[in-house]
Amino acid sequence: MIENFRDHAANERTYLAWVRTAVALMAFGFVIEKFDLFLRYLGEARGFAGIRVQGTHAVGVGIALMAVGLTMNLLATWGYVRNRKLIDTPEKQGLGSALPNLALAAIVAALGIFLITYVGTELFN
Repeated sequence: MIENFRDHAANERTYLAWVRTAVALMAFGFVIEKFDLFLRYLGEARGFAGIRVQGTHAVGVGIALMAVGLTMNLLATWGYVRNRKLIDTPEKQGLGSALPNLALAAIVAALGIFLITYVGTELFN
């Protein structure tokens, strides 16, 4: 049996949850960016007056979500490797800083607020 197996398994489950969330953010950013591109092409091809062709805010938010997802994946990998080493050390360790997690949460929240505002203004204009 692996020593501290439960701790290692919990560390791995947490890591996989972070990776799953990061992949979802990157996929969501890709969908936002491509859907905006689709709407712009559709507007140009059909000459729809309701679709603004010059807007690029959704593209920026899509790319930002992909970058945040990549950053989240890198930080999750770093935390997984760090915790894996700390589980097997005999001496007690501190928790460490929660600042990277809080910063990522704040960035995702800001992007979400921007998307809600952007979609709301596009729908009601």
